[in-house]
Amino acid sequence: MKLKQYLWVCGAIAILTSCSSQAALQRQQSDTKRETSLRAVTLDKTKVVTGQTVYVPIYSHIYHYNSQDQIVNLSATLSIRNTDLTNSIVITSVRYYDTNGQLIRQDIKSPVELKPLASTDFFIAADDTSGGSGANFIVEWVAEKMVYEPIIEAVMISTSSSQGISFISPSKVLQQRGRRD
Repeated sequence: MKLKQYLWVCGAIAILTSCSSQAALQRQQSDTKRETSLRAVTLDKTKVVTGQTVYVPIYSHIYHYNSQDQIVNLSATLSIRNTDLTNSIVITSVRYYDTNGQLIRQDIKSPVELKPLASTDFFIAADDTSGGSGANFIVEWVAEKMVYEPIIEAVMISTSSSQGISFISPSKVLQQRGRRD
């Protein structure tokens, strides 16, 4: 019996190591895919007719049980979905901030086009606790034609132990440019 438990534990360790390496590979592939799905564009600011600055809350961990000492780390995916059937939008900025409002990283270096009905995402790993419980993304987008507003939200998830938790965090528009008639 002890031998079987030992073999099972070793098997679990091997699987976890493999999954960790696989997760890193998937992140690299995701970054490569994002680079090919988002095409850098030159933005003529004089042609911009609409756009928004959007705040999206991110929870890199949540508290559970009866204490703030017991936390569950969460992975988070920021999703940006162009809901317009015929027109592209241009994402000009995606910035990740920590609980204290300090910039952690900027994910978009120059304006990128998100084609009609296309989506893109930005990932925060569960072991990246740099944002804290009050982290957030600020997303800025514009368009040269009137478009339907994109859906911008975050999905947080944890599947540690035998429990699973997931929830969605909606965005809030902080600044509006132009109007849809």
